[in-house]
Amino acid sequence: MASTAIKPKAAAPWRARTLVLKLLQVVGILALLLIVGLAAATPGFFTIANFQAVLASTTFVGLVAIGMTLIMISGAFVSMSLATTGTVTAMFFVFALQFGLVPAVLMTVALGAILGLLQGLAIGAWDANPIIVTIAAGSIQEGLSVAISGGTTISPVSDSYAILNITPLGLPLGFYLLLLLVVVTELILRGTRLGREIYMLGESRAAARAAALPLGRIGASVFCLAGVTAALTGILLAAFNHSASLLLNRGTLNYDAIAATLIGGAAIAGGRGAVWRTLGGVIIIAFATDLVLLRGYSTGTQILLKGLVMMVFVLALHLRSKERRR
Repeated sequence: MASTAIKPKAAAPWRARTLVLKLLQVVGILALLLIVGLAAATPGFFTIANFQAVLASTTFVGLVAIGMTLIMISGAFVSMSLATTGTVTAMFFVFALQFGLVPAVLMTVALGAILGLLQGLAIGAWDANPIIVTIAAGSIQEGLSVAISGGTTISPVSDSYAILNITPLGLPLGFYLLLLLVVVTELILRGTRLGREIYMLGESRAAARAAALPLGRIGASVFCLAGVTAALTGILLAAFNHSASLLLNRGTLNYDAIAATLIGGAAIAGGRGAVWRTLGGVIIIAFATDLVLLRGYSTGTQILLKGLVMMVFVLALHLRSKERRR
């Protein structure tokens, strides 16, 4: 019986992916050259004061993005409530300042941890859909805040929070806190059992369940840590604005954190990512936003630029990861 050779059918798709990857790399290089050219032609961009302003602007997005990275690595996709948690905890922090700065900080961090913990238990232990849970959690938090505060702006009873706005070496205290948390979170991910379990859960939930990993505890821990980073964001937001209201959540904080996490190379399906790379994504977004602001472009242009940057980075990383697994 004559044998018929079977030609591999996957060759063509792989060649197509390689071609697209090379095209994206060329587009990325051209875009980088364009950005550098625009930056050089923009008065005030290459100055120490501007670099300090850009790094300072990474604080809020960076802190939320740390929690978002943990969530994404664990395979829980994204959280749609972290920015709302930041707003709610900012309002609570302003209220709690009547008990003193240190008690207010501790109580606010505890509140953020509890809010994250409850969501993590629902997602980790009950296998609930993370998008639905976090959207619902954000709505509940916002609704309760409106019911309690009447939707008004809350102002602190004292200026004991002023120390949080100091700027050592021209950078806000929050930026140093961001760097510290990046280091601590990386140590947790790379050097602890919990960190290894987070990666294992993200790689395969079925395998993690077969290995008898405590899925509920892992999910709760991830969202609890994310709640803490959101609460720290809320504290710094309240201190920076000298007040707190639900209007603090009217920006793109949550979406910028997701974009930074994806640009940093985290896999939305889970199992891959690093906080230090997410910080790089935050800085890229901050510099791109600063450039369009200095050039006087509209808010719509800023959003478009962020979307294009995220799309190019995410597609390139996705195709590169497929090439490596080939």
